[in-house]
Amino acid sequence: QVQLVESGGGLVQAGGSLRLSCAASGLTFSTIFMGWFRQAPGKDREFVAAITWTGGSSYYADSVKGRFTISRDNAKNTVHLQMNSLKPEDTAVYYCAVQRYYYRNRFNADEYDYWGQGTQVTVSS
Repeated sequence: QVQLVESGGGLVQAGGSLRLSCAASGLTFSTIFMGWFRQAPGKDREFVAAITWTGGSSYYADSVKGRFTISRDNAKNTVHLQMNSLKPEDTAVYYCAVQRYYYRNRFNADEYDYWGQGTQVTVSS
């Protein structure tokens, strides 16, 4: 059974930085993508970034491109999301997720199989 535990959220002023981490256990050879999504109050869960577990290719939402960086540490089964130049509109609960198998939509939350409990990020203006 895959388990994901996020950490690193908190309160930061606009322009500041935070680094989120997702510690994973139970991953198997079928793991293809590790992703970060976020959900603000009253809004749908949206894609933030994803990285392939083996090849290291990464993908970003346009809203975070150039500000956020996703990385992985396979030895520690951990994925990080470095968030710089944070804006108030980045305020949300951030979730880590795992997608298994190929040929699925990496940008669609419904195509991910396992989720963490989420960590709150609040950016004050």
